[in-house]
Amino acid sequence: MITFIWISLAILTLWFGIVLTRDFLKHKNSLEESSWIKTSIIGFVVNFFDVLGIGAFAPQTALLKFTKQTEDKLIPGTMNVANTLPVLLQALIFITIIEVDPLTLILMLVSAAIGAIIGAGVVSKLSERRIRLTMGYALLITASFMVARNMEWIQGGGDAIGLQGGKLIIAIVGNFFLGALMTAGIGLYAPCMALVFALGMSPQVAFPIMMGSCAFLMPPASIRFIREGAYNKKAAIAMAIPGVVAVLIAAFIIKSLPLDILKWLVIVVILYTSTVMLRAAYSKSSPELFRSKQLTVE
Repeated sequence: MITFIWISLAILTLWFGIVLTRDFLKHKNSLEESSWIKTSIIGFVVNFFDVLGIGAFAPQTALLKFTKQTEDKLIPGTMNVANTLPVLLQALIFITIIEVDPLTLILMLVSAAIGAIIGAGVVSKLSERRIRLTMGYALLITASFMVARNMEWIQGGGDAIGLQGGKLIIAIVGNFFLGALMTAGIGLYAPCMALVFALGMSPQVAFPIMMGSCAFLMPPASIRFIREGAYNKKAAIAMAIPGVVAVLIAAFIIKSLPLDILKWLVIVVILYTSTVMLRAAYSKSSPELFRSKQLTVE
């Protein structure tokens, strides 16, 4: 079954690479005004720390927002497309070096992918205000999980490398919803780790499951964003290539760093970005709300 996973990941990589390349070449003369240098640095940094356990989506949202590299409504699609190749590489590495029950792994990967396909179809059609609301609250949820991990409130875990019966069903259903939510900007790593711990699995097993889930869900979800035109083409390409290099450096050269202070700093940045997103969403809708109330009074 592990061989099947390898073959599946190779097929997904080829499929995604062809679709992305064709779309980029089709629009190469009408690319967005993003900075190649700024987005390349963002792609390298977030994927480097993604391998070390920080997560990519939340800090990437903040960096894209602060540097004004893309429209808010395109952030979910841009992040999914940009991080697909780095995540596929992460999955290949961790599935190879950490033992996990193949059936449990495959079922959780497939359920996350199905959830992502459905989720991407919904997110790609949302208005800018709804994207801001979704991502604002998504960042709050992500920050909550990160605080819980930093404070060691997420307890549990065991030594199991696979699941059966009711626990396996819970894992499949849970990963389906996590896959759908990831397309809206909610990182999968922290909630997936909480799910794995709660079901009594080994903490190490969380890594191939988390990264494998992302690797299976992101190509189909990203292709959906590409076909809907709901991503920043220039920023996505600029972040993807350095992201692959960052994964290799973090996984095989650096391996670990003292990250405690950085994790808290990331949480502060995420909370600030969430506030900015929500203020923009609600301030834009407030005149409409005021007018509707005024009409009701009249």
